[in-house]
Amino acid sequence: MRINYILTTVFTVILFCFTTASLAGDNGMITKKSNYSAKETIDRLEDVLKKKGITIALRWSHSDKANNVDIPLRPTVLLIFGNPKLGSNFFTSKQTSGIDLPMKALAWEDEKGQVWLTYNDPSYIAKRHGITNRDEVVKKMTGALDKFSYAATLSLIHISEPT
Repeated sequence: MRINYILTTVFTVILFCFTTASLAGDNGMITKKSNYSAKETIDRLEDVLKKKGITIALRWSHSDKANNVDIPLRPTVLLIFGNPKLGSNFFTSKQTSGIDLPMKALAWEDEKGQVWLTYNDPSYIAKRHGITNRDEVVKKMTGALDKFSYAATLSLIHISEPT
């Protein structure tokens, strides 16, 4: 009985550390491990965003562009997307937030072949621009991005810096 309690406690602490690590990082990025290739991760993200009526501004393959000029780069794909109903609320508070919006998500493959999805944390963007009067918007953006990134990666684990 005591061993079950200890194991449950240890597991809970480990799970808490993994799922809240993105909050500990100070770089403003949330990174999730993906169960798919970089291309498929972005395909999945783009698909869910389009289904939700969110505008896709640009899809850019850094690795394709680099490889075209003979610079080897592991798969690295950027997606720029936005929802004016949410993002514009940041601009009406501080227009400088437009440098960080629309949102961006980057799917990239590390040296071990693991794919990650990284995006900017809306609360970090708000903090960076001194936006203190849009808590509900930040909350909505954060929740939506968490759901969208889960659909793209099928991963609940957030980390601030992949190892």
